[in-house]
Amino acid sequence: MASATLFALFLFPYLQYSDIGGMGKALKVTGVYHGLEGQAIREEFFVLQTIMTVLLGAFPLYIIFKFRNRKVQVQLIVLELVLVFLFGAWLYVTASAALTEAKQFLSARNIGVGFFLLPIAMIFLFMAIGGIRKDEKLIKSADRLR
Repeated sequence: MASATLFALFLFPYLQYSDIGGMGKALKVTGVYHGLEGQAIREEFFVLQTIMTVLLGAFPLYIIFKFRNRKVQVQLIVLELVLVFLFGAWLYVTASAALTEAKQFLSARNIGVGFFLLPIAMIFLFMAIGGIRKDEKLIKSADRLR
């Protein structure tokens, strides 16, 4: 679920605002978009944010297949949590820079759905850690019965 949530960043903007000229703009992980005649036109492409989103979205899928070594799996999930947090900070800095350029400030009216996807992904990762710990307890108790 964390992977699907992180890949949803490609669909939903994390910031929506109007620039100085009154043109509506949206920031996605793929770039800056503005609307023209009902079409979204990309003004600028964010290569590094796009690559980082793909890597962060694919990493939980890799972690799933490390099920034979639960200790490593938990360590990789913690690494993913730290990376998602740092990525969120990067998105915040990018959003703040765009709003400063437009002489605005970050508020609830211009935050997009994308900003809420990162905490949701982190919740899914914490739930995965809890599930791994429960599996660990179950396996230990089954070993005691043998």
